[in-house]
Amino acid sequence: MTPDALIQTPPPPRPSALTAAQARDPDYFPGMAMALPLGIQHILAMFVSNLTPPIIVAGAAGFGFGSPDTSQMIYMIQMSMLFAGIATLLQTIGLGPVGARLPLVQGTSFAYISVMVPIVAGKGPAGMAALTTAALCGGLLHAGLSRFVGRIRFALPPLVTGLVVLMIGLSLMRVGVQYSAGGVTAIGTPAFGAGESWLLAGTVVVITLALKFFARGIWSTASVLLGLAAGYALAMAMGRVDFAPVTQAGLVMVPMPFHFGFELSASAIVGFCLTGFVSSIETIGDVEVICENAAGRRATDRELEGSVAADGVGTALAAVFGAMPNTTFSQNVGLIAMTGMMSRHVVTLGAVILVVCGLLPKIGAVITTIPIEVLGGGVIVMFGMVASSALSMLSAVSWNQRNMLIFGVALSLSLGLQLEPAALSHLPETLRILLTSGVIPAAVIAVVLNLVLPHEAEEPLASV
Repeated sequence: MTPDALIQTPPPPRPSALTAAQARDPDYFPGMAMALPLGIQHILAMFVSNLTPPIIVAGAAGFGFGSPDTSQMIYMIQMSMLFAGIATLLQTIGLGPVGARLPLVQGTSFAYISVMVPIVAGKGPAGMAALTTAALCGGLLHAGLSRFVGRIRFALPPLVTGLVVLMIGLSLMRVGVQYSAGGVTAIGTPAFGAGESWLLAGTVVVITLALKFFARGIWSTASVLLGLAAGYALAMAMGRVDFAPVTQAGLVMVPMPFHFGFELSASAIVGFCLTGFVSSIETIGDVEVICENAAGRRATDRELEGSVAADGVGTALAAVFGAMPNTTFSQNVGLIAMTGMMSRHVVTLGAVILVVCGLLPKIGAVITTIPIEVLGGGVIVMFGMVASSALSMLSAVSWNQRNMLIFGVALSLSLGLQLEPAALSHLPETLRILLTSGVIPAAVIAVVLNLVLPHEAEEPLASV
C-alpha cells in the first residue's frame, strides 16, 4: 500500500450505537458497558511497555531478574503502574492548568532509558538516588516549559511533530516483533522465533483484524482486547500460562517518599532536561494526532500546554516515590485511531485500574501472566497504527524542495545512526547513546533546520 493510499484510508467504523458527534467528543461518556472494556483494552495495550523500563534499569543497576534480592525492582514495577495511573488521571481529569483533558494514556517512557542506564550502571539501589533526583528536577523544568508551548508552537509544525511520531513508531516496531518472537530474553536461544510464538502472536493479529472489520458494536470497538483474550486462551491451552507470580505477589504495596534517597548529579539532571524536551515534542505530536484523527480538528494551545504540564508533573511526582519518568504513550494513540472513540472517560477508567494494580500487586501479577508473544501480536497492530498516524500528520505538509530536504536529512541521519550505533563509537558514552536514540536527533535536526532554512514560494512537488 502506498503512503498516499494509507493516508486516504477512511477512519475506522464507530460503534453502531454512537453518533459521529458523540464519538468525537472527549466529554461524552458511552456508558459503563462500553467504557470499561475499552479502558481495560488501553491498559493491556501499554502494560508491558510500562513495566519494561524499570526492569531494564534494575537489570543495569544490578538488582534485576536473577539477582539475590529483587525486592527493589518489584517496588519500581508497582510504582510504575501506580504513577502511570495517577499521571493519566492528571491528563484526563486535569488539575488547574495541568492536563489536556483528552484521552491521553501516560506511562513509563522509553525515551529516558538512554539517560537512565548510564546513571545507575552497576551501582545497585544506591545509584537510583541520583536518577530519581534528576527525574524530579527534569520533571519540574518540563512542567515549567509547558507555559511556553503556545509561543513555540510555530517551531513545531506537522513536519516536525509528524517526523518525531514516525520515528517513535519505527522504533516501536522492533519491540513488537521481538515480543512476538519470544521477547528480548529469548534472543540468541532456540526459543526465539519459534513457531508456537508466532502462532500466538498471529492469532491475536488475525482475531483483531477479523473483529475490527467484520463485527459490529463493542465486538468491533474492543477488537484488540478480544484478540488478546483469544491469544491468552490459546496460550493456556498450550500450557504457556504460569500463575506462580500471582501466588508469590504480596497483598499491598505502600509508596514511600524518596524511597531511594536524594542525590544531586549535574550530568544526570542535564540529561533528563534534554530528554524532557524530546518527550514534549512526542506529547505534542500525540495530542495533534488524537485531535486531528479522532476529533477532526487541530489541538488548542490550552490542550498542548496542559498535556506537557501533566507530563512534567507526572514525572516529578513519580520520581519522588521512586518511579520512572512518565510521558504519553503513542501506542494508545494508535488504539484510539483504531476504535474511533475520543472519550476521555474511557481512559480515566483505565487509569483507575492502573492505580489499583499499583497498590495491589496480585492484580498486576495476573496481567503479567499474559505471555509476551500474545502481547506482541497486539502491539504489532498498534505500533503500526502509530506510524500510519504520523503519515496522516505529514499529509498536511507542503512537500516542496525545502521540506523534503529537512525531512530526508533528519530521517536519514537519525534512523541511520540508530541502525548503526557503532558509527559514533569514539564519542562519550552518554552523548553516543543520545545521538543513536533515533527520536532525539530527529527532533533536534528537524527543529533546527526548520528554523534556519529559508521558506520557498514554489508549489509542492508532484513527483521526484
